Amino acid sequence: MNKENYTSAEQAVQVVKPGNRVFIHGSAATPVHLVKALQARHAELNNVELVSITNMGHLDFDNPEFRKSFFFNSLFVSANTRSVANSNDGDYVPIFLSEIPLLFRRNILPLDVAIVQVSPPDRHGYCSLGTSVDIARSAVEMAAIVIAQVNPKMPRTHGDGFLHVKKIDSLVWDESDLPEVDYSAKTSDAIRQIGRNVASLVEDGATLQMGIGSIPDQVLQNLHGHKNLGVHAGLF
Repeated sequence: MNKENYTSAEQAVQVVKPGNRVFIHGSAATPVHLVKALQARHAELNNVELVSITNMGHLDFDNPEFRKSFFFNSLFVSANTRSVANSNDGDYVPIFLSEIPLLFRRNILPLDVAIVQVSPPDRHGYCSLGTSVDIARSAVEMAAIVIAQVNPKMPRTHGDGFLHVKKIDSLVWDESDLPEVDYSAKTSDAIRQIGRNVASLVEDGATLQMGIGSIPDQVLQNLHGHKNLGVHAGLF
């Protein structure tokens, strides 16, 4: 695409108005660049509801200044949203991941704006929602306005995760590394031994349901000699 089709993050988030409900793409697809630009507008905004599942990256949702402008409605609490979700300036909705799209499609949580991170468009104009299609697919379908952080470091994944540029109201180019989670700081000798023990029970050809945390991480690190493993997991 031509450079003139892109705008700055600061300009893109100007569409967010007081009282809006804003979806934020989650996990490794968290659009950190755009979220920071939105937070920078906190003095101009009030009563903006942020809706998301896991959020990653160096984002501070617990800042007292941000709390005055944004209410964080978490659908899956993560480290950088836990404090605010447990306060009067946030909340948590207990719901199965598979049912969250119904909140958007049935207008239980109607979305004014969806802020997502995507891969660059192909020659036909299709971007990919990349590492986190999950609930983002329904969010971009139902939101009145879609803002996309376009990142060449976002993997292009196949399936029902494509989004045409005609469906995107603002495109913002950003080449930041995707946010990651590192559990190594919480790893102990006991956890490493548990990982080795569990991995020794896994046979070649097994299908794995993986959770998240230091123990599942150690199990995965001890499976490098296995073959033909399958994965059935919502998040790992």
